[in-house]
Amino acid sequence: MMQLTEEILKDISERQRNEITEHRIYEKITGVTTDPHNREVLSRIAAEELKHYTIWKQYTAKEIVPDMLRVWYYYLIARMLGMTFAIKLMEGVEQGAQAGDETLLAVIPEMQAMLSDEAKHERELIALIDEERLKYVGSVVLGLNDALVEFTGTLAGLTFAIQNSQIIAVAGLITGVAASLSMAASEYLSQRSEGTTGTSPKKAALYTGATYIVTVALLILPFLILPSPYLALVFTLIGAVLVIFVFTFYISVAKDLSFWKRFAEMAAISLGIAAISFVIGLLIRVMLNVTV
Repeated sequence: MMQLTEEILKDISERQRNEITEHRIYEKITGVTTDPHNREVLSRIAAEELKHYTIWKQYTAKEIVPDMLRVWYYYLIARMLGMTFAIKLMEGVEQGAQAGDETLLAVIPEMQAMLSDEAKHERELIALIDEERLKYVGSVVLGLNDALVEFTGTLAGLTFAIQNSQIIAVAGLITGVAASLSMAASEYLSQRSEGTTGTSPKKAALYTGATYIVTVALLILPFLILPSPYLALVFTLIGAVLVIFVFTFYISVAKDLSFWKRFAEMAAISLGIAAISFVIGLLIRVMLNVTV
């Protein structure tokens, strides 16, 4: 084996540690996955990571323990947000950390080909994962988009028309519950009529309705806490932008989509509708001489 400097050995050791850490992450996720197909795919990825670890071990000639803090971090993300999101998030972070520098490429000629083959193989294996929640992303997007666009507009209009936080919250909650049931029923009928294979109309309706009602609850919350309806509206709009940001980031990672374009589009639509509704609420209050 060629002589390696202390700095290069430190770099290789870090890469070796990353590989054994990812191996343990995939093993841990595999252990709680009930779907046989996904278990087989995750087991293959775990085996790939162990093979990479063994390759680096040939240069360091030592065993390295995994970073258990990272193992538990990605395991908990997988449990809460889904294994596809956790794996793609992890692989995206590690791609930057594992990029081959010129020094390492110079002393390990086979490194570039090895990294390219590893990345390609892992992407192919990750693409084979079949996670139920991603089948219903369309239903979730429907519930989220409709709740954000319709409800930010509704609350903005009610704010100027009524100017009473408690009444706005009650009116908004009644409207939100009714709208969530309507959206769920519409999604159920839509799925039934289209005859989409691989998804259940009942589950699609549940995802749509649940997403809608949770979003409504988050948007109404400021009106239940703050006495000033205008201040509550500001926090509602901030909350809407945060919801859009988090959900768009999740979808972008899980589905390999562009983040900023989707985020800007969704935020512009929601806030634009809210602004228009705000003006309409003001006009209605003035024209009808509404006082509360």
